[in-house]
Amino acid sequence: MTRELDNIDRAILRVLQRDSSLSQRDLAEAVGLSQNACWRRLRALRDEGVIVGQGVRLDPHKVGLGLTVFMMVRTRHHSADWLAEFRRTVLAIPEVIDFYRIAGDYDYMIKVFARDMVAFDAVYQRLISKIDLETVSSAITMEAIADNRPMPV
Repeated sequence: MTRELDNIDRAILRVLQRDSSLSQRDLAEAVGLSQNACWRRLRALRDEGVIVGQGVRLDPHKVGLGLTVFMMVRTRHHSADWLAEFRRTVLAIPEVIDFYRIAGDYDYMIKVFARDMVAFDAVYQRLISKIDLETVSSAITMEAIADNRPMPV
């Protein structure tokens, strides 16, 4: 980013995180700007990469994905070639929603949405059959208390 965000930029980002489907007029009104001034700021936020996309959030249960699992992965391998293959393998699994390299006892954390335990086991089997991993530990969620909260800008 080339410039510091000001209070108006932050207000735009807060409003958009709550509802990105607002019209430009409604967004401008919500942050106290004219439509043209709001449009210029919105364009700048996109051009600078502060806003990196726009999408629709789905209720996983209502689309048949009632099981959320966090997989914690530890590996003995840390070469660039192994990492490239691991990334390709994980990203080729459509049930993988989020994928992080982390610090601590594990090396990676993978968030999976699956239909049920049988579907999750198929994801697990697909992963371990294609890549050498030291340890995989899975935590099955019981309730999403806070999920995809807005960033505190």
